[in-house]
Amino acid sequence: MAAWVHARLDAPMTPATTLTILPLGATVPVAPGQSLLEAALAAGVSLPRSCRNGTCRACRCQMLSGAVRYRIDWPGLSPDEREAGEILPCVALPSTDVGETGEAVNIVIEAPLAQRSPPSPST
Repeated sequence: MAAWVHARLDAPMTPATTLTILPLGATVPVAPGQSLLEAALAAGVSLPRSCRNGTCRACRCQMLSGAVRYRIDWPGLSPDEREAGEILPCVALPSTDVGETGEAVNIVIEAPLAQRSPPSPST
């Protein structure tokens, strides 16, 4: 694992991975090691959530394009749900940072309850 991390730190800059959330139409960057939920929240987009560990299924949504892997061995999805393209953004990571031809990767999800978070008050 350390060799992989070392190689990634020394690797040249690659195109950024992004997450597009429909129907909201928001596109947010996804940093290496960041879950799709973490990326959305960091960019001011709120998705339904509760446990953040893949068990409650509150964040469950449909992936329209892209590919993910999970932080945990078996997230709270049935094989049929996985086959249908459902994902749990709280534990879903982009499966790769770069497409086959070196282009940026864009994951598209349908999350009807997604909302832009209100700006925090200035102090």
